[in-house]
Amino acid sequence: MSFLELHSLTKRFGGLKAVDGFSLSLEKGSLTALIGPNGCGKSTIFNLISGTFAPTDGTIFFDGVDITPLPAREIARMGMGRKFQVPAIFSELTVFQNLKVPTLQSSSSLSRKQVNQTLTEILSLINLTKKSDLIADQLSHGEKQWLEIGMTLAQSPKLLLLDEPTAGMTTIETAATAELIKNINKEGDVTVLVIEHDIGFIEQLQCPLAVMARGSILKSGDFQTIRNDRDVQELYFGNAGSSHA
Repeated sequence: MSFLELHSLTKRFGGLKAVDGFSLSLEKGSLTALIGPNGCGKSTIFNLISGTFAPTDGTIFFDGVDITPLPAREIARMGMGRKFQVPAIFSELTVFQNLKVPTLQSSSSLSRKQVNQTLTEILSLINLTKKSDLIADQLSHGEKQWLEIGMTLAQSPKLLLLDEPTAGMTTIETAATAELIKNINKEGDVTVLVIEHDIGFIEQLQCPLAVMARGSILKSGDFQTIRNDRDVQELYFGNAGSSHA
């Protein structure tokens, strides 16, 4: 069994079928991007995986456990972390204090010294070591996105769901975020699933892609295979010239 398995997921909202027979498997330690046009159901998939929504039909297995009927809080405790599109940080706290917040309710047996050491390592990973004492509201937009990723990492997730992590970023910040995600995946041994619209960013991730259309998977493969696929081009690349999904 794969680390994360989604089997024939369907989600209806009244007469609208937002997800329709969606299936996807992720191996432990993998990095995968889920792409597709607006309204195709990508965020709904994240809501189903994290327990925010219950599927109308289908099953979800996470680390060998059927989590389909479980509430979001219990799923999170199993090691699933999620970053939303808009940074959810505590603007009045320092960067380091923000990282510490997720650890306050943790049942971990780590000492305060061990927790602080872990947070120091996260600061380095998200490139905010020199700004650890800065009030979070003074960070740039991209740095706020990195801080929220760091807050999610402070919960020691086994699976990280990233919903448009480069939204509103500069080109330089976007490139740095691609490297950050690859480092999290490699060094932290965290399985990562990313939703994005920025195709340039997706190319920098150098990872397998799954293309979603009308609530289900249209195609999957590596970047070049997907980029050159005629059906995908017709779906949202335009005449192979668009840079955003």
